Amino acid sequence: MRAPYLARLLIPRLPFYYGWVILTCVCFAGFARQGPAVAVLSIFVEPMRADLGWSSTVFGGAVSLGGLIAALVSPAIGRLLDRSGARMLLCCAVIGTGLALMAISLIHSVMLFYILFCYARMNWAGPFELGLYGALNNWFVARRALASSIATIAQIGGLVALPLVAHFAMNGSDWRAGWLAIGACILAVGLLPVWLLLVRRPEDVGLMPEPAARASASTPAEPRFTREQALRTPAFWLLALYTVLVYPSQAGVSLYQASHMIERGIDPTTVATVISAFSLMSAAASFGVGWLPRRWPIRFLLAASGALMGIGALSMLGIRSAPEAFACGALFGLGIGGLLTLLPIVWADYFGRESYGAIRGTALTMQVIAQACGPIVAGALRDAHGDYTWSLALFGSLAVIGAVVVLGARRPSSR
Repeated sequence: MRAPYLARLLIPRLPFYYGWVILTCVCFAGFARQGPAVAVLSIFVEPMRADLGWSSTVFGGAVSLGGLIAALVSPAIGRLLDRSGARMLLCCAVIGTGLALMAISLIHSVMLFYILFCYARMNWAGPFELGLYGALNNWFVARRALASSIATIAQIGGLVALPLVAHFAMNGSDWRAGWLAIGACILAVGLLPVWLLLVRRPEDVGLMPEPAARASASTPAEPRFTREQALRTPAFWLLALYTVLVYPSQAGVSLYQASHMIERGIDPTTVATVISAFSLMSAAASFGVGWLPRRWPIRFLLAASGALMGIGALSMLGIRSAPEAFACGALFGLGIGGLLTLLPIVWADYFGRESYGAIRGTALTMQVIAQACGPIVAGALRDAHGDYTWSLALFGSLAVIGAVVVLGARRPSSR
C-alpha cells in the first residue's frame, strides 16, 4: 500500500519515530469523530423540538438506529480495514460525517433527519471506532496503552469542545447555524492530517512496529490470530460478553444521569458541574491507564473499570446531595475512561495486528447493539415506573457481572 507523498517525504528526515505522527493524526480525527455524539445532539434537542414540534423519542431513536446500522456494517468495515488500512476509511468518515451534519441545517422532515444523522452516527460507531484504533495498533505495541490513552483524551476533548461550538454558533441565530458550525469544524480539524500523513503500517515505509527499537524481555511476542482462530478461543467470547454487559450501562446511565439527579432534587446548575466533573474523571482515567505497567494483566484493569461503572451507577440510587452526586459521577466517569481506553488495546494485545479489523469488527457488532439498547431500555423503564431506579439498578448490576466475567478472559495462546 503506497504511503502519502508528504509522509514519504517526512519519514527519512524526522528525528523521532513516525508513529507519533500517526498518533497526532488519530487525535485530530478522534476529536472530529464527536460531531454526532450524544453530548452534541443534546444541545440541539430543545431548540429543534420547539421549532419543528418533534418529540424526544425522535432523537433517542436516531441515536439507537444509527448504532444498529453500524452493527450491521462493522464486520465488512473491519475486513476492509485489514486490506486497505485506516487512511481512506477515516477520510471517508470525516467527509461523510461533516457534510451530513451540515446538511441537517437544511432539513424540515423527520425522515431526512434520520437519514443524515443515522449515517453520521453509523460513522461514529463503526468506521471511526475501527479506523482510529486500527491505525494506532498497527504502529504501537509496547506503548500501545499510552498511545490509546492519548487518543481517547483527544476524543473526550471533542466531547467538551463541540457542544460549546454548537452553543455559541446558535447564539443570535438558530439551531441550523449550530449544525453548520459542527460540520465545518469536523472537516477543518479531521481531514487534512489523515489525508496527508496517515500511513497504513510501518512496514509500508520500511519501518518496524514501535518496540523493535527498544525490545525487552518483558515485551511478549506479538500474537497472530485470524478471525476464525479468534472465534475459537474462550477469550474472544468472554471479552464480547463483557462488552454486551457493560455497554448498556455506558449508554443508558450516561444519557439519563443528569435527569435522574435533577429528579432527586439536585440543582440543575450543580448537575451541569457534576457532568463536567464526570468528563474530567473520564479523561483522568484514560490518561492514567497509559502509564500503568504493561505487565499487569489487562483483564484485571477491565474488571476494575466495570466494577467502578457498576458501583457508580448503583450509588446513584441513593443520591440526596451535591457531594453524593459528585462522588457517584466521579466513580462512573473513572470506569468509563478506563473502559474506552482499554477495550481497543485488549483486542490487539490478545489477537494481534494482522486481522485486527475483522476480529474487532465482529465483536463491535455485539457491542454496538448492546450500546443501542441502553437508552431505549432506560427510557422504557422510566416511563413504566416514573423514575430511573429500575434502570440504574439493572445497569449497575450488569456492569458488576461484566467485571466478574472478564476476569476469566485470559490471554489466548498464539499460534
